[in-house]
Amino acid sequence: MQAAVDRPEAPTTIRTDLGAIFISLELSRSTWLITSLSPVGGEKLSKHSVRGSDVAGLLERFAQLREKARARTGEVFPLIVIQEAGLDGFWIHRVLRAEGIESHVVDPASIATSRRRRRAKTDRIDGEALVRTLLAYKRGEPRVCAMVKAPTPEEEDRRRVCRERKVLIAERVQHVNRVKGLLFCQGITGYEPLRRDRRERLEELRTGDGRPLPNHLKAQVCREFDRIELLIEQIKAVEAERDALLVTEHAVTPAVMLLGIKGIGPEFASILWAEGLFRHFDNRRQVAAYAGLAPTPWQSGSVDREQGVSKAGNPRLRTTLIQLAWLWVRHQPRSALTLWFEERVRRNGGRLKKTTIVALARKLLVALWKYVTAGVVIEGAVLKAV
Repeated sequence: MQAAVDRPEAPTTIRTDLGAIFISLELSRSTWLITSLSPVGGEKLSKHSVRGSDVAGLLERFAQLREKARARTGEVFPLIVIQEAGLDGFWIHRVLRAEGIESHVVDPASIATSRRRRRAKTDRIDGEALVRTLLAYKRGEPRVCAMVKAPTPEEEDRRRVCRERKVLIAERVQHVNRVKGLLFCQGITGYEPLRRDRRERLEELRTGDGRPLPNHLKAQVCREFDRIELLIEQIKAVEAERDALLVTEHAVTPAVMLLGIKGIGPEFASILWAEGLFRHFDNRRQVAAYAGLAPTPWQSGSVDREQGVSKAGNPRLRTTLIQLAWLWVRHQPRSALTLWFEERVRRNGGRLKKTTIVALARKLLVALWKYVTAGVVIEGAVLKAV
């Protein structure tokens, strides 16, 4: 005899008595999809679309949603909007805030999704999921998602300097490698395109079989030199802007304080300040998590292993900290952090240096955060002479 499974008489309804109109935005270049849930509207989620970047049309649709809710209930409800952090940046978020609308930007990777191998994904499904996530967040459910703290326009513009320099450096490396590759296929090695006498030395080069460089090859290399020299000038201009920004700030800023530590130069100080330390953190765990240096355990029953750092935070800050950790061991050999690193490596028989340097980077970030916020000097660290 088959046993019937007890089922609820009716599905659980969506709670919409929070006194607001909840809206999610799915943004693309061509279309913005608006998914909304209004009070006393039942479980139905309404969906509308406006043309991409049409802010006036977006605000007009919001006004229509508010008017419909007022006609049904006789009350005027506030609007609460959520969108994913992505290619559009934060300008839409700032526009909504300027209009008096409560706006939230969520980290899309923090939203729970189905773990099926194949799952349906459309803008309509994502819009509904964002509305449900916003409802749970406003109900106060812990860890339902991670909301992004939008930087101010000044903070966002300030970090452009370091990011542009990194792009220019990468582009310069590409052109240098192209010149070396062109010459290598002619049997020429050891040529450095970044030397100041690059053009004079080019005239002296001979191929592996003793011939002068072919004319078209020499012309191509000269055009690569033109690009390299332009990049060198742009890098100098960006570095001048960075140094001027550090000089104009007063001494209490994190960047100027970091410059006083041996082993930290203008580039590292600027990146640490602009990418991370300008923010407010409540504790050291938040600092490590923002840089993606927090541990990721995997525990279930008898299984208990460590998966490494999360890498879920700011990749530029994390990369800089790994580089700074190696330099810290060299320039601060008597600091407590370096002694801890050397002791840990010694216990491992000289192995696992790369793994241990990541742990040192996490400790170093927390120590620098304490230094720039509370003035706690790192134990054993050497400061630069004034």
